[in-house]
Amino acid sequence: MHQREQLFGQWYRTDSNEFEQFSELAQLNNDGSFVFTFSTYNLDGGVIEEITEMGEWGLVGDVHFTITKEEIENNQHYLADLTDADNYQAYQVVQLTEALFSYKHLVTKEIFELYRLTTQPNQN
Repeated sequence: MHQREQLFGQWYRTDSNEFEQFSELAQLNNDGSFVFTFSTYNLDGGVIEEITEMGEWGLVGDVHFTITKEEIENNQHYLADLTDADNYQAYQVVQLTEALFSYKHLVTKEIFELYRLTTQPNQN
């Protein structure tokens, strides 16, 4: 059985193809809130698009779920349309360790792997 405390903190994933690179930075807070930042870059490292989603998350058994309530796109803040089904997502946890969070979307069956970001001590 997975414990929700295992998910607290920052997680990261990246992917690329022949045209662009994609990254996700996920902050899962102990109060059930989240901030996800999705960035798309061209091959030279320039930002093509950046979207930040904020909302609530939870873990019940092996089901991880999110509810997006706000978005920031092109420096514009929007309240999410809570009648839009796309703002509600559910995933089955495939693997959860101190370093890896792997999960599968319950509808699309896509598998995602996020890696924990660790804080490095200050180097004086």
